[in-house]
Amino acid sequence: MALPNVNPTTTNAWNKLKVHFEDTKDLHMKDLFAKDPERANKFTITFDDFYVDFSKNRITDETFQYLLELVDDVKLKAAIESQFSGEKINKTEGRAVMHTALRAPKSAVVTVDGKNIIPEIHEVKQKIEGFTNEVVNGARKGFTGKQFTDIVNIGIGGSDLGPAMVVDALQYYKNHLTTHFVSNVDGDHVNEVIKNLNPETTLFVIVSKTFTTQETISNANTLKSWFLKSATGKDIANHFVAVSTNIDTVKNFGIDANNIFPMWDWVGGRFSLWSAVGLSISLAVGYNNYASLLEGAHKMDEHFKTEDFDKNIPVVLALISVWYNNFFKAESEAVIPYSQYLNQFATYLQQGIMESNGKSIDRNGTPVDYETGTLIWGEPGTNSQHAFFQLIHQGTKLIPADFIGFTQSLHGNQDHHDKLISNFLAQTEALLNGKTKEEVIAEGTPETIIPFKVFEGNKPTNTVFIKKLTPESLGKLIAMYEHKIFVQGVIWNIFSYDQFGVELGKQLASKILKEFTGNTKNEHDNSTSNLLNYYKENS
Repeated sequence: MALPNVNPTTTNAWNKLKVHFEDTKDLHMKDLFAKDPERANKFTITFDDFYVDFSKNRITDETFQYLLELVDDVKLKAAIESQFSGEKINKTEGRAVMHTALRAPKSAVVTVDGKNIIPEIHEVKQKIEGFTNEVVNGARKGFTGKQFTDIVNIGIGGSDLGPAMVVDALQYYKNHLTTHFVSNVDGDHVNEVIKNLNPETTLFVIVSKTFTTQETISNANTLKSWFLKSATGKDIANHFVAVSTNIDTVKNFGIDANNIFPMWDWVGGRFSLWSAVGLSISLAVGYNNYASLLEGAHKMDEHFKTEDFDKNIPVVLALISVWYNNFFKAESEAVIPYSQYLNQFATYLQQGIMESNGKSIDRNGTPVDYETGTLIWGEPGTNSQHAFFQLIHQGTKLIPADFIGFTQSLHGNQDHHDKLISNFLAQTEALLNGKTKEEVIAEGTPETIIPFKVFEGNKPTNTVFIKKLTPESLGKLIAMYEHKIFVQGVIWNIFSYDQFGVELGKQLASKILKEFTGNTKNEHDNSTSNLLNYYKENS
């Protein structure tokens, strides 16, 4: 069975929402709170150490009911069953979508093409654990007998963004190893990383499913050449490992067959940190913490798979997002974590969300006539308050925002944490209430300045409160957004797991590169031809 195929705009719920939107679009949330003292309790979900308040949204009980009817109309329950059962829901590429299986327990049974994939997943986990422990405890050494001090992850896209974000987020839990990430094909990037490395004590992790990705292999070869200035070809086996499916090419690079970690085609790149792509995470924070990350994700999987939709965090967040995107025509969403550890979180979500649901063709192969996808952006609070919050508060755009905070700090500085969380709470309150003309006048504001200090308010936010930033809670948080992506894709009737839009630029880049290095000449538009000639003349 494939995914359900339902154009959302043809459903009864969608038509109800259209009428309802016209009736309620000008309501102010302040009035909704005034009418219903139980609103905050009613629109809050508690799950494990997560407390999610979605009451500061421009929704009523009726809105919520129609949104829940919408997921029934598009057959979300059947879609969830299709994904978790290993069906090939990535129809355009003929693949299952099984990143959830990577965090399932050893006792689980998940079948793809008639085969239970759980045993091979746990076999790879065991290999990751053994390798991690050997590097961390010093049993595995470099070519001169010295213990490793640095790890360099070489990858791009999902082979970089996920591991880089998680390693950064879990800095509090890191061991003595220092982890670096090389992704951009910009040679200045890799050379800046090289400046901080000692070839005798550096371990390189090359992450590329095909082992042909231009950026990754270019960087890998540059680092290999640098390494060989101090070592011999046989030493590559001690210092380079690969996460790939292209075994022969990896061996030709010089990597020992025992140091190759497999990947599977049923794991999309942007969801691959749970696989051996997460080797750098395991090395950075230790395998036990990496296992806790996976366990947290599995707990969110179970919540998503089994919880009623009205208390299902990813489902509710997806529905609210669709409400703003498709009815209010809000084009973007901000993600504001009140933790500096999560400074790469919004960047990570940009790939997950925008690469997945940035589609304009539905599952019938026809163009959609409704909005899909959302623009994702954000930075940690309180930095973001001093940057782009002015636009959210008083600009002309409606920008729903997710606020993510932790009730407990890691280092225990209560004074700092109280100040952080006071801002966290104050911003959502300010976005809700705004400031009226009467309030501005009461402050003694000069008459000519009054209009500039009035805030409309009525700006929607979700608040995700988590007890503490741990590997497990981070796993839940990432999985929460993964499932939100899935729900939105089901509602919009699109295929979320291919990314053909990424390929065209790669193909053209390969053609242009040949024009730099040989006599090849391709046809281009005038602008591209002029730019190409300018580069040749000035490089």
